[in-house]
Amino acid sequence: MKMIRAIVRPEKATDITDGLSEAGFYSMTKFNVFGRGKQKGISVGQVHYDELPKTMIMVVVDDDAVDDVIKAISYKAYTGNFGDGKIFVNTVDNAYTVRTGKKGL
Repeated sequence: MKMIRAIVRPEKATDITDGLSEAGFYSMTKFNVFGRGKQKGISVGQVHYDELPKTMIMVVVDDDAVDDVIKAISYKAYTGNFGDGKIFVNTVDNAYTVRTGKKGL
């Protein structure tokens, strides 16, 4: 299993979650975060915004689905501008359902 975390523009979050659902990936977690990337924030006039609002989408899938999820997220998140986002992929050793105690996805 892999955990995919995508940090994206908030205005693209609904497009991304809809795209994941259309691709057959229904289970996900979405939350609002703040951060900065390589551009180190933005300046508007004399005001510098060090941390910008972003949305993190987290999905856990079987290993063979990783490329499909990354493709769906990348396609829906792309604007071609700085700040489109970043995708992280990590290994998940186990997952357990709280209600049933069932192991796995």
